[in-house]
Amino acid sequence: MAATMSTVLGLASSSLSGFSSPKKPCLSSGFLRSPVTARNPLRVAQASGGRFTCFQRDWLRRDLNVIGFGLIGWLAPSSIPAINGKSLTGLFFESIGTELAHFPTPPALTSQFWLWLVCWHLGLFICLTFGQIGFKGRTEDYFQK
Repeated sequence: MAATMSTVLGLASSSLSGFSSPKKPCLSSGFLRSPVTARNPLRVAQASGGRFTCFQRDWLRRDLNVIGFGLIGWLAPSSIPAINGKSLTGLFFESIGTELAHFPTPPALTSQFWLWLVCWHLGLFICLTFGQIGFKGRTEDYFQK
């Protein structure tokens, strides 16, 4: 029977017979720089320090005008007394006062507070989202005449 050299997979083809392999495994680390600079076809010089990025650095492009006008734009319609002669904002703030009356105890799951909280904030966030889209779209000429 001829002796065969067996290898173990996953150990960079190191042999079990005691012979060293002619190739050394190439180990790399994030702390060591590669001696050869890889060429990246997507690399754009002078963009984000020489790195290619898909998004702008200030991708959120927040603007306090949007927050201010969005809040006013939501408070105005939510303050119209449309629910049994009361407004959504009034019902929400009234439920906050009711729940704060027994402060250490949290609101019950059946409390109307949760309904008014979800409805009021959902409307606010929708208004802020559309306000951001509209305001930034107008200032950056996304909408053409």
